[in-house]
Amino acid sequence: MKDAAPKTIYLKDYTPFGYVVESVYLTFRLAPTSTRVVSRIRFAPNPDATDKTFFLHGEELSLMWATIDGAEVAPEITDTGLRCAVPDAPFTWEAEVEISPQTNTALEGLYMSNGMYCTQCEAEGFRKITYYPDRPDVMSTFTVRVEGDENVKLSNGNPVDSGDGWAEWHDPWPKPAYLFALVAGDLVNHPDTFTTMSGKKVELNIWVRPGDEGKCAFGMEALKKSMTWDEKVYGREYDLDIFNIVAVDDFNMGAMENKGLNVFNSSCVLSSPETSTDDNFERIEAIIAHEYFHNWTGNRITCRDWFQLCLKEGLTVFRDAQFTADMRSEPVKRISDVIDLRARQFPEDQGPLSHPVRPESFQEINNFYTATIYEKGAEVIGMLKTLVGDDAYSRALDLYFDRHDGQACTIEDWLAVFEDTTGRDLGQFKLWYSQSGTPRVKVSEDWKDGVYTLTFKQHTPPTPGQDVKDPKVIPIAVGLLTPNGDESVPTQVLEMTEAEQSFTFDGLASKPVPSILRGFSAPIVLEREVSREERVFLVAHDTDAFNRWEANRNLCRDSLVATVRDGAPHDDAWIDALERVVRDDSLDPDFRQLMLAGPSQSELAQVLFDQGVTPDPDAIWRASDSLRHHIATRWQGWLEDAMQSMRVTDAYSPDADQTGKRALGGKLLSLQTCLDNGAMAQKQYDSADNMTLQLSAFAQLLVSGNGEAATKAFYDQWKDDRLVMDKWFGLQVGMAKPDVAVDVAKDLVAHPAFDMGNPNRFRAVMGGMAMNHAGFHRKDGAGYAFLADWLIKLDDKNPQTTARMCSVFQTWKRYDGDRQALIKAQLERIKAKPNLSRDTDEMISRILG
Repeated sequence: MKDAAPKTIYLKDYTPFGYVVESVYLTFRLAPTSTRVVSRIRFAPNPDATDKTFFLHGEELSLMWATIDGAEVAPEITDTGLRCAVPDAPFTWEAEVEISPQTNTALEGLYMSNGMYCTQCEAEGFRKITYYPDRPDVMSTFTVRVEGDENVKLSNGNPVDSGDGWAEWHDPWPKPAYLFALVAGDLVNHPDTFTTMSGKKVELNIWVRPGDEGKCAFGMEALKKSMTWDEKVYGREYDLDIFNIVAVDDFNMGAMENKGLNVFNSSCVLSSPETSTDDNFERIEAIIAHEYFHNWTGNRITCRDWFQLCLKEGLTVFRDAQFTADMRSEPVKRISDVIDLRARQFPEDQGPLSHPVRPESFQEINNFYTATIYEKGAEVIGMLKTLVGDDAYSRALDLYFDRHDGQACTIEDWLAVFEDTTGRDLGQFKLWYSQSGTPRVKVSEDWKDGVYTLTFKQHTPPTPGQDVKDPKVIPIAVGLLTPNGDESVPTQVLEMTEAEQSFTFDGLASKPVPSILRGFSAPIVLEREVSREERVFLVAHDTDAFNRWEANRNLCRDSLVATVRDGAPHDDAWIDALERVVRDDSLDPDFRQLMLAGPSQSELAQVLFDQGVTPDPDAIWRASDSLRHHIATRWQGWLEDAMQSMRVTDAYSPDADQTGKRALGGKLLSLQTCLDNGAMAQKQYDSADNMTLQLSAFAQLLVSGNGEAATKAFYDQWKDDRLVMDKWFGLQVGMAKPDVAVDVAKDLVAHPAFDMGNPNRFRAVMGGMAMNHAGFHRKDGAGYAFLADWLIKLDDKNPQTTARMCSVFQTWKRYDGDRQALIKAQLERIKAKPNLSRDTDEMISRILG
């Protein structure tokens, strides 16, 4: 039942568990609706704890029996766990519970996916498996015996023994319960091996359902690249005899770093040129790296409590970004990360869901697996590295691993290794962890007698629970250019520590053109009055790839905003400057395609709102569509030839070179479609030999209004491939004209292949609807009502996915009064649902404020 008053948990109230767990032995007797779990756990009093209450978490469990040192006990059982009197000395707890994996639609704990048993225990899923102190600071070694008819039975660590109908595993490395994993099913493996830098041979496997074994090769290569990279860059060697990955169709997240047994959403590990796009390949490579890197930054060293979640996630996101930059293109990766940060984290930081990188409180921890924790957390790591330098960063990480291996740590532990390594006081820098909101930095300049002065003023707007913010440490990377485009002052990092601060550059022959916040050196909003001419100059001459892209994006933004606000014509001077970049074959095609990617319609809505203008989603869509057609018309003399030059004749590879060419070709195809109404797209669709080309052509056919035949052909070709069908569902609603997007989505959820219980399929349609900005914000409120209907339906089955999807409403207060009223009515309708889950209730309450 719905809690009358959900309990709020506070960081300040942390106390250690009263008992140390010395060892855990679990036996699973698998059955779809009646799995038995027998636990034998050795406890001892914790000398560091003052509260000796013996409370074990447990939810949706049927307790068969329990003993302490062999004597039967009758614990007090509640909805959230059990309490029991225990000896003031080491003792052995034993218990047996029954659970029903088959009916576990929340996909937390032990559940079934297409006949396969699998687990998801982060953050608090283990308590749905057996009674245990389910908190990250309780770490122990695990031995697990799995009994069942399935041909493959896996758990954490190394295999110990097996026989007819059973297998036993032992993990020698202490871990918290959230890293526990079990998988059992009729699976096949894609095997390989890896030899570590110390010469140890490690067995590698990717386990899949029969029929998917041909989609594992790229994932395996990505794993081996990750292992090599972590040894080379961080000196981290793998520490078990075996590393297993399992692909699971029904999974709430992307993947999970369980020690030695990573469980992956199928979409994040299975790939082939025919079924996966270039973006899919890059995402798979990054996620496999992310989960592998967790072996040290998350597993060997974990977080003391869930308030420290950014300690493992922010650091590991930063590490996987470094990896992708090394594997592909550093400038392209950086620009892509900033696009994602601004699209997902900035709105979060500026709205009702804003929270610090290390929150002070929560009701449901699942709601804090956010862009702030992950992406902003990674930005904080990047700033720290910028401030201390590469060498000091490396030495601090070595100290971190040496000092805290096998521990559950805090942000204070993390910062202390940098202070001890460098001698710096990081007290002010720590504000990045405790203060929410995106700092806004206003820049002014002065030029006199060869001296150039930049003055910065920082201010962080109020956020929920935090009205006044102290100045942060902000690293601002700056370079100066001469009027002819040469670099007069190469990049240097200005360390801003005060609310207002000036920096001077002397000995200059002429007034420079500043290039500020190079590489996006801090996650801030930079406010500076810049002329169109200066931005065009930076597009042509800036030596920093990010700022060159930024100047172009701002020109595009300003042109679109002027069209929306005043009906102004599109900026042809900027379009001509952009043309020179797009046609410059000396530049990376991937960088050029990013230059063609203007701001999203949601981003434009925020820009207008910040300017005091109520955004009109329909006007924004019309301006964006008009600009695309205008550019196409202006460039029509060379578009086809440029597309031809981007065609790849070699055998398909998802490497950076081919990926960039196909991406630029796809952007040019979008423009060409404005001219030929999809004729070129149809040719590409008919001849495509890989999913990247086929899907980009399909998208443009949908945009042109001539996609009916391709929609049927695509379905007929791929109806038996579940991951490709997710693309089919998502693309139709995402590319639909705004006035019919809701109708398209309604047709799709009525399709026999739609399954709301599968998170990938649900997100494909609902996420596509939300991404269709004008369609979702249709003036009659149909988009809001459609999404609310389905969130209400899903909440009983899968609260975690429901709650996360609620975030699409977080920007509701920037729109007009009629739309606000329509959204508020839907939010209140969701909140009034009987037995609304704790997850969704917290999210809706925060959004409503």
